[in-house]
Amino acid sequence: MFKDFKLIAGRPVYIQVKDYMKHLIIKSALQGGQKLPSTRELSTLLKVSRNSIISAYESLEDDGFAYTVQGQGSYVSPGAGAGHGGPEAASWSMDWKERISGHALLAEELDIMKRGIRAEKGTISFTSIAPDESLFDLEHVRRAFLERMSVEGNVLLNYGYAKGYKPLIDYLRQYMEHKGVDMRGKDLLITNGFTEGFDIVLTALGKRHGAVICENPTHHTAVKNLKLHGFGIHGVTMERDGIHLGELKRALDEREYDCAYLVPSYHNPTGIVMSPEKRQGLMKLMQDYKVPVIEDGFNEELRYSGAHVAPLIAAAGGGNSVVYLGSFSKVLFPGLRVGWVLADQELIYYLESVKRARSIHTSTLDQSILYQYLLGGNLEKYLKKARLEYKRKYELTLACCKEHIPYASLSGDGGLHLFVTFAEGFNTRELLAACHGQGVIFTAGDIFFTDGTGQNTLRLGFSRVADEDIRRGIEIIGRTARQLMR
Repeated sequence: MFKDFKLIAGRPVYIQVKDYMKHLIIKSALQGGQKLPSTRELSTLLKVSRNSIISAYESLEDDGFAYTVQGQGSYVSPGAGAGHGGPEAASWSMDWKERISGHALLAEELDIMKRGIRAEKGTISFTSIAPDESLFDLEHVRRAFLERMSVEGNVLLNYGYAKGYKPLIDYLRQYMEHKGVDMRGKDLLITNGFTEGFDIVLTALGKRHGAVICENPTHHTAVKNLKLHGFGIHGVTMERDGIHLGELKRALDEREYDCAYLVPSYHNPTGIVMSPEKRQGLMKLMQDYKVPVIEDGFNEELRYSGAHVAPLIAAAGGGNSVVYLGSFSKVLFPGLRVGWVLADQELIYYLESVKRARSIHTSTLDQSILYQYLLGGNLEKYLKKARLEYKRKYELTLACCKEHIPYASLSGDGGLHLFVTFAEGFNTRELLAACHGQGVIFTAGDIFFTDGTGQNTLRLGFSRVADEDIRRGIEIIGRTARQLMR
């Protein structure tokens, strides 16, 4: 006994000793009423200071696992191990799968992360479209944290408000106004990123028709959540400048929809930016057919060139038919799970209640750090640096694709990825398997399609891939694709 104790750097020694002794008591290696080794003896056995043992014993006593007899030493409290999994604990098992709901079973079925190819060490992975952490502005994030904690740390560590941290809400109102949004009659709700915001909106949205219309292909996480909420999904073909308006009109003529879900800027997965003309035409159709729009803001800040394109919610003017889902996750720091819903103030009134019932509130600490970082003008400085780097990687990836990959079409106007389409009949799942054997992986495009098609497509995320790996990886993909075409 006591020979398997190992210290972990960075954690107080007395706590490690206390936890170790607790473990022995819970596992009944030390029985109730049994005398514990003296502090001097245990100090020698565990090779730690006697003061650490004294503190550990005091802490064990505070937790009810030990007691002291004056002049005799420390003992294990009677029954300290009972109810903690010892031999006398009740032991029975059940088949939890029989109790799992249909919702959970469908969630597991749609969970591609569990079924995706794992990137072994050394693999060139084009699967991620997360930002490159080497660009993160850690110094200003650290300053933002210290500044907010010094101002209101006691408040930030307590419960917050379901609607969100007011200074951040006020900042984001102005931020969206600068995007051309008419903020009259609109309000904001802070969420744990895009996914929670989308989930809350779908929860609040009544299923009058049970169907949603969107681009085809589209964001897989959105497809997954729509299915989990029981919506039928109708996808409309993408053109080079966005959704096919003629096909969209035909779909709207055929049936009614509860809403449209759209990603107009740096669309996931195609990377296409919808043209201003098409945005106007789209919003006219939505108005004519009385279909509300859920707009996914995605990574519209990663504009490399050209003029700013206003979001759909700006094109809606003073109307309230667009629900905008915003997030800085693809631009700034995904680890700060902060997003927002901008919508009609009456809708936000109900979304706030759904949010409160679901998660009470988004981390006030995370919100305050983001607010302070944004307030200091750091977003603009960071974006300038990030755009230059991502534009460079985008151009390198684009050039490599044009040189090596025998594609039928290639799309991506910026952002963090490119979308490759091969000739009909080509299977990118087979290509993925062949490339995986050579140390290269990407995202097969069929997961983004709403109608089971897309077997001839793939998405290349380049944001976290080194230059040399971009060159080598795309060369391997292209060479392997040509071999499979023979």
